[in-house]
Amino acid sequence: MTVDVEDYFQVSAFEPYIDKADWERIPCRVEENMDRILGLFDDKGIKGTFFTLGWMAKRYPAMVKRVVEEGHELASHGWEHIRVTNQTPEQFRDDVTRTKALLEDISGQEVKGYRAASYSIGRDNLWAQDVLAETGHRYSSSIVPIRHDLYGIPDAPRFAYQAADGKLLEVPITTVRLAGRNISCGGGGWFRFFPYAFSRWAMRRVNERDRQPAVFYFHPWEIDPDQPRQTGLDPKTRFRHYLNLDRMYPRLEALLVDFRWDRMDRVFPV
Repeated sequence: MTVDVEDYFQVSAFEPYIDKADWERIPCRVEENMDRILGLFDDKGIKGTFFTLGWMAKRYPAMVKRVVEEGHELASHGWEHIRVTNQTPEQFRDDVTRTKALLEDISGQEVKGYRAASYSIGRDNLWAQDVLAETGHRYSSSIVPIRHDLYGIPDAPRFAYQAADGKLLEVPITTVRLAGRNISCGGGGWFRFFPYAFSRWAMRRVNERDRQPAVFYFHPWEIDPDQPRQTGLDPKTRFRHYLNLDRMYPRLEALLVDFRWDRMDRVFPV
């Protein structure tokens, strides 16, 4: 069970509409949403992994400390949600090094995991896996083995595998194999798009037929249907971002009951 700790205005799809220079003046809603998530996890007896932006951790260190104090794993989501495809190797190295150092300073614990913004490690920048290993990360969960207009490596392994010459474990987001193709069933917009019955069936199929654990992710803003509506969005972006936000929380409640969940570093020891 994983959470990508970012606010609604930081998503990659909003890059053409919201300038990073404006982030400081936009009221954050992440603390209230994280309160609900941590309360829900506590109520259901769930421990998870929180891939957290350095930008968020710098501004809300008490929130980060609470994550760790309540027994969850803290991991890196990079500094300010810059896609790896938009970074040079040197920029990426600085980004992940800076984020890891801050998260470890706040939490007092080793940060083992990393997740790229918008799953932006692909065929053309696999050098990022080597950089992650060199900077002390032990695993990454940054690849989705599907065909998508923004991300994905369709023929990548569907389940955890060794990368960077065996120095890094890559743990892809879960997919189910149907009609000769991989269908994402690991969370985010897909979880809001498909009926809950399909998501539950798909993850059970992965558990029972593939004999593999499922990796699920969501964002704090996805349980926040009252978030401010961004104007001027193209139809695809509007659909993807706002679809079924009002259904997300009750679906999460069901998901936490229907399956057993734990932290990434326990399900995939490194």
